[in-house]
Amino acid sequence: MAATTMVHVRVDEHIKNQATETLASMGLTVSDAVRVFLTRVVTDQQLPFPVQAPNASTRAAMREARTIAKARFASAGALIHDLEKGAKR
Repeated sequence: MAATTMVHVRVDEHIKNQATETLASMGLTVSDAVRVFLTRVVTDQQLPFPVQAPNASTRAAMREARTIAKARFASAGALIHDLEKGAKR
């Protein structure tokens, strides 16, 4: 067997716990999954999934959506008024 080395990764505890449970349901450990991932990176010379960063327009739309989601209205009428005002823009 080839010599092995340790890989230490910092990850949110909740994510690690969820990943551990999910992988266990597939009969894998976190170490197994990392080995599979790294093997695919080496074999394919790329990540085994697409990685896309949002462009400026998408980031602006995401900011706007977060702002809209935070909006609060004193009444249903105020909400409807705001929606109608937005539709006329």
